[in-house]
Amino acid sequence: MTSIPHETPGEANPLQALTLDRLRCRTSMKWRTHPADVLPLWVAEMDVPLARPVVRAVTEAVALGDTGYPAGSAYAEALSLFAARRWGWDGLAVERTAIVPDVMLGVVEMLKLVTGPGDAVVVNPPVYPPFFLFVEHMDRRIAEAPLGADGRLDLAVLEETYRRAVSGGGRAAHLLCSPHNPTGTVHTAAELAAVAGLARRYGVRVVADEIHAPLTGPGAEFVPYLAVPGAEDGLSLMSASKGWNLAGLKAALAVAGPAAAADLALLPEEVSHGPSHVGVLAHTAALREGTGWLDALLAGLDDNRRLLRALLAERLPEVVYRPGEATYLAWLDCRALGLGADPAAVFLERGRVALSPGPDFGTGGDGHVRLNLATSAEILTEGVRRMAAAVG
Repeated sequence: MTSIPHETPGEANPLQALTLDRLRCRTSMKWRTHPADVLPLWVAEMDVPLARPVVRAVTEAVALGDTGYPAGSAYAEALSLFAARRWGWDGLAVERTAIVPDVMLGVVEMLKLVTGPGDAVVVNPPVYPPFFLFVEHMDRRIAEAPLGADGRLDLAVLEETYRRAVSGGGRAAHLLCSPHNPTGTVHTAAELAAVAGLARRYGVRVVADEIHAPLTGPGAEFVPYLAVPGAEDGLSLMSASKGWNLAGLKAALAVAGPAAAADLALLPEEVSHGPSHVGVLAHTAALREGTGWLDALLAGLDDNRRLLRALLAERLPEVVYRPGEATYLAWLDCRALGLGADPAAVFLERGRVALSPGPDFGTGGDGHVRLNLATSAEILTEGVRRMAAAVG
């Protein structure tokens, strides 16, 4: 499988398009959770204008009154074409997809298909906090297989966790975050093939959350889980949501491997009523026509990773930062600052900058924060200045 190099369309960096005053006019979670004097660098919303093809698709639909229920396979076809061009993967079969409201609700539905109440769901902490919340709410139990000290999957730990997860005779699933949130790790083809081999050996079903896949940076190669040998019975959730900042336009796709098609066919029909038709149109436009905008964003994110590393080296050299290969999230080890288990609380109280608390990400999260670097260089610089002032 060979990925296609990123385009060079000459679009401007969307991260530099909006001023702080303009961003504060927004009414979404990022900009309304905290008081106005707090600089928000936490939840996964980007400080960007939407790509022009997305704006056009949405405004044309609203002008036409095309705001009914979703229909057809255009979204899946667009994703299949994007996967072939971007990742060199031609195995995304449109007939083995289903539209779902969003990735996390899709995860819940996939886990319902392959596990029952009381069964184990393996996760790799530190990991996206809703993994814990959603799994426990659906009456499954969490089985942790923490990442290694290098921030990568620890296959020996994973195998032991698989073994324990099925030891009581129940079913088990592995909720795989790929690319990984919060570390930005891009799992290699060899790592994913090893996961698939272990899953088959122990009868564990893999459900891959691949929402951050479009945000894989230059020089890294995203490998879809379903593309590796042995993953034929896997299930994946994909979306344009993170790559094009479309969280408020709900739509995602569940994708089944060839041996999981029968499972996906059992998805209740009413699940397809949850996505937004306008959301489907927006996601489809992003995947079909928004790759130039995406490449400009990825270049900007690469610049911001370098900027963040330089700012931390200058102002907070005790903070350990290993730039991720994907996502727009930075996982910062602040333990040397002596701020306790939740440094984000200190940065918020003393520095008036909001970051995501590390403990929320499970084992390995204490003493860490997650910083959203999908913003302008000026805002990122001010964020680090505030962090430094909080401990100065």
